Amino acid sequence: MTVSFDLDCRDCARLADFLEQVRQEYPGYHARPVPAFGDAAADLLIVGLAPGMHGANRTGRPFTGDHAGILLYRSLHQFGFASQAESVAADDPLVLKSCRISNAVKCLPPQNKPLPQEIRCCNRYLAAELRARPPRVILALGSIAHEAVLLACGLKRASRKFAHHAVHDLPTPHASAGIRLYDSYHCSRYNTQTKRLTEAMFHAVLRDIVAELGPP
Repeated sequence: MTVSFDLDCRDCARLADFLEQVRQEYPGYHARPVPAFGDAAADLLIVGLAPGMHGANRTGRPFTGDHAGILLYRSLHQFGFASQAESVAADDPLVLKSCRISNAVKCLPPQNKPLPQEIRCCNRYLAAELRARPPRVILALGSIAHEAVLLACGLKRASRKFAHHAVHDLPTPHASAGIRLYDSYHCSRYNTQTKRLTEAMFHAVLRDIVAELGPP
């Protein structure tokens, strides 16, 4: 069955009702499901958690306009995946090369915490992205993204444990040669300000990805 991204999806009632409240409070915000962004034929797919209230939920583009995108886009630019080091708006000139960015959950969840059933419900969109054009490498930002990737590949959550800079082989029917999954702590404000994730740590993961894929 073909699954197309639905900007008007209301399958998760809690999230749909919350977005209605957000639209009333912030009428200029996107406040709808946020589609993936980047190269449709990308070798690298980056999967985050969910749109941030004043980032992707505001701008309509993943990791755009909030603190979580600072380290991500600066690093992608440094390693050749992005045309510029900053992402401020969905209509800015930023272009991704051989890289695509998506989220485990397409809608902003209250307190940035999606429920397990919401992650499962939204997973069909991630699975459809993998079927449409399987990447060679997936970078999961955080444990929820890691588990969403496993689910989208038809693998059990317990089959591969999340750990920063862990690397997993994913045998999947979506890709004839399989997919390599890299894990990283999420580049959230909390993680970067507490130094749980430093720029050096994040760059070490990206350096290994570039070594595997070759320069973008």
